[in-house]
Order: sequence, then C-alpha cells, then structure tokens
Amino acid sequence: MRGIYQTLVLTGAVSAAEMTTAVARFGDTDELERHLVDQGIVSEWQLAQAVAAHTGTRAVDISGAVLDPQTVALVPGTLSRRYRVLPLERVGAQLILGMVDPSDIIAVDDVTSITDLRVEPVAVAADALQQAFERYLRSDEELSDLSEQIGETNQTPMVSFTETLNDQDADAPIVRFVNLLIAQAINDRASDIHVEPGEHQLTVRFRIDGVLHEMQRADRGSQDGIISRLKIMSSIDIAERRRPQDGRLSVHHEGRQIDLRVATLPTVWGEKIVMRILDNTGQSMAMGDLQMSAGNLGRFEKAIHRPHGMVLVTGPTGSGKSTTLYTALRDVSDSRVNVITVEDPVEYRIAGVNQVQVNNRAGLTFGAALRSILRSDPDVVLVGEIRDHETAVISIEASLTGHLVLSTLHTNDAPSALTRLVEIGCEPFLVATALTAVVAQRLARRLCTQCKAPLTETSELLTSIGFPHDPAAPPQLYRAAGCPTCSGTGYRGRIALHEVMTLTDELEELVVTHATGTEMRQVALAAGMVSLRDDGWSKVAQGLTTIEEVLRVSV
Repeated sequence: MRGIYQTLVLTGAVSAAEMTTAVARFGDTDELERHLVDQGIVSEWQLAQAVAAHTGTRAVDISGAVLDPQTVALVPGTLSRRYRVLPLERVGAQLILGMVDPSDIIAVDDVTSITDLRVEPVAVAADALQQAFERYLRSDEELSDLSEQIGETNQTPMVSFTETLNDQDADAPIVRFVNLLIAQAINDRASDIHVEPGEHQLTVRFRIDGVLHEMQRADRGSQDGIISRLKIMSSIDIAERRRPQDGRLSVHHEGRQIDLRVATLPTVWGEKIVMRILDNTGQSMAMGDLQMSAGNLGRFEKAIHRPHGMVLVTGPTGSGKSTTLYTALRDVSDSRVNVITVEDPVEYRIAGVNQVQVNNRAGLTFGAALRSILRSDPDVVLVGEIRDHETAVISIEASLTGHLVLSTLHTNDAPSALTRLVEIGCEPFLVATALTAVVAQRLARRLCTQCKAPLTETSELLTSIGFPHDPAAPPQLYRAAGCPTCSGTGYRGRIALHEVMTLTDELEELVVTHATGTEMRQVALAAGMVSLRDDGWSKVAQGLTTIEEVLRVSV
C-alpha cells in the first residue's frame, strides 16, 4: 500500500532514520513493507494498525479468534485467498470483512455482490489472516466432494485414462483433487503425504510434526487416476507398476516454490505413493536455530570447524539429520572453501555448494562419486548417507587425508555409530583415528505457545521416570491443551533432542579392542556426553515440550 511509510513514522512504529534508509533502498513500494516485517523493524500487527490509520478504518486482532464457520463460508475460499480477505462477523445486513488492504475497492465490490451484504472493511495482520486461512479455509470438504465426483465418473470402464491425464485441464476432478491435496498438506505444515491404496478405499495421511494423521478417504475407483496423475507430475513411468520408482516435482504455493520428493512402492492393493515436502525456505537455518544446549553446541561447532576429520549425525528417518548437516554446511562454507556433496537425492539446493546427485543406473554410486570428488580438490565433503562398506571406507580415508567429512548413519544412539562402522567392515583403528564427533538426534513436538497449560507432577512420578528435580520444590512443567492455532493437538512445530559424543583417547582404545556399545556408552557419559533423554528433560524444564513427547522419542 503506497504511502504507508509516513503513517508508520507518525505512529512511532518506525524511527525516521530507519524509514529513510529503507525508503532510499526500496522506494514507496510493496517491497518496503515486506522488508520492514522481514527485518523485524515492525510486526505484522503494527503494520495492520498503520494500515488502519492510513485508510481510515479500524484494526482488528484476529490471532486466536474463534470465528463462526457459517460466516466464513459466506465468501468462497478461493476468493478469500485471492484478495486476502476473510468474513469476521455478520451483524444484520452488515458484514465485517478482515482485509490486509482495506483500500482494495475491487475486493470489497466482489464480496458485496456475492454476499448481498453491506461490507465494512477492517485491517488485519497478514500472519494472523494466514493462520485463520489454515483453520477455516481447509480443503477437506471440497476434497470429499471431488472424490465423490471421481468415483461417479469412474463407474464406467476407463480405457486409456492415464494416457490423457497430461492433457487434462485444471478443472478436471482428478487434477483438482491432487492440487488441493498438495496445497492442503503445505498449509498444514505436513512433512510427508502418504497416498495408500486399500481393498475398498484410497486413504490419504499427512505426517504433521512427526505424527501421521488420516486426512482423506477416496473411492477405490479413483485410485488409478490419482496415482497416475501424481506419477506423471513427478516424471515417473506410469506403465511400470511392479517395482519401486523415485521422482520429483515442484509446485508454486503462495509465492514460494516447494519441491516434493516422490517415491512409489508396489503393495498388494496397488501402488503406495509417499511425497516428502521439501520447503527450501525453512532450511536457511543458523547454528543457533538448532537449539542445542550450550555444551552440545560447543562440542559440535568445535568438530565441524576442524580442518579434517569425520562428523556423523545419526538417527532414524525423519529425525532432522539432513537439516542439521545443511546447517553445519552453511556455517563452514564460504568463498575460500571448496564444498562438494554427494547425495541421493539432493533434497535442498544450496548456493555456492557443488552438489552431486547419485545415479546408480549410470554407474554414479556413492563410492564412484566420492572417488571423483577427492580428485576435485575439496575442503569439505558431505556424504548423504553411509550405507555400505565402500562408501564408509572412502569417507574415512578422505577424513584421514586432510578433508572434513560430514555424513549420516542409521544408529539408535551416538556410541552405536562406532560399532556400526566396524560392523560395515571398516578397520577399527581407522574408525578411531578418523572420527571426530557423533551427533544422535530425535525430533519431539514443540508445545503450542498459544495454549500450553501449567502442570505440576508429583515428585514420585518424576523420580520414577528419571526427571531431575528437587523434591522440595516441584518444577513448573506444561501440558498440551489444544487450540485452533495448533488444530487442537497442543503442539505446533518440532524441537530437536541431541546427544553429542566427541572421541576421547579412552573411546579410541575401546574401538580398537572391539568393546561393546554399552561399554562405549558408559565411557562417553562419564566423559561428559549428555544423553538424548537428559537433553529432552532440559527442554521439558524450559517449557518447550512435554514429558510424554520425550518418553515417546527417546529411551
């Protein structure tokens, strides 16, 4: 909205000096507003208040507000998203309309003609409006309607239906169903979409904050069309249904590009498809964003800033290993360092980093790629995953010849990484010499800041689960309550629990003598390593998560 900068200065939200600098760079454009918000100079709510003063309307705070679904439904969801408006309240023949830009006459006219009500525009914060969209403008009902339409359409035999999917327009039921499904998953902050064929129905589940939620059921008659559409979008061979395949697709959603990694798996009822949502905008993290404890962060930073050695991040699939490694890579990468990665697949593109995609069909395996990378004068090498003897040996040799090697390994805790590498076939004395540090990681759901409720547990219960506390002064804990912001779950987002083990002389001796994982763990704990469970307890004490979450993800 043009001219808003004067109002921001007059209301005291921004100093004249800051505004002068910003205007000199961006001028009086929409980019100026986004710059002020992105840099934390003003909040979205302060901006909304300035917009209200500038347009002669009033500002309404809708963060956490409970709206009447019937009122919201007065304006179609597509129109609400297009104009960034939302019906807030109906008073007789008047409709209170929340708007990011109350001066948008066209939007007001369109809403007036659709509702046949007198519209009063009010200014709302853009972030609060987006939260309201996620709560009230879900696609579930439309998805159900579309699945019924698809089912009715598919009552007749489909002769070469999949061959014409590419030519279908955006209004075709199958196309709209798939597009809405992906858009809803992104709005729900899902990390994965599971499309699962069954005997009678096709089930769609979203993984949100690490937990699967059933979101949609469709008629089995629509199964082949939906799966074929997804395979075509991902450049996967639709004729091949007997073996697993991998693909990738990109979508534009609300001004940002989001990639999806797609994998198919033949099951007894048809092909199951899992789509991993890779949001590049959420991966530009700094080391502080990992929220490691001070001790763990110190050990980790010391390990990754060494000129050579190997640093491993361990944990199950979906535990945030890649995010931790990419964050470390950004921290050590600059114009003086040659950073090369070999990944399968390349999940996130990073500027200034040479990323190699494994292609087993063409002979470009992890081992072959690593051998070529070591002839390309690297300083830092990231190996997507150590999963076989050849990759492990070459990675260890690279760390012993002056390179910093970062990689992931599937083990249950940090000390187990040592025995795992030996089990793969690496020489124990090389493992002991090459390895610098191992980070074990899990993701627990983070408490919703809008609704978390105080909780006081008995000393007996805390003692039974090993929670450190003073029996005379019970700690202030919190529980998940549930509110519209977190869709009633009580959790929003996730937080990582870490276990950082650095290699000491005693641990190196244990590796060489083939000691058990239990013995290594006891020595690591005695040397100062904080276990995953104990790191989780510290985050519970800080009010970031709950006892139940720590017990769920750690042992």
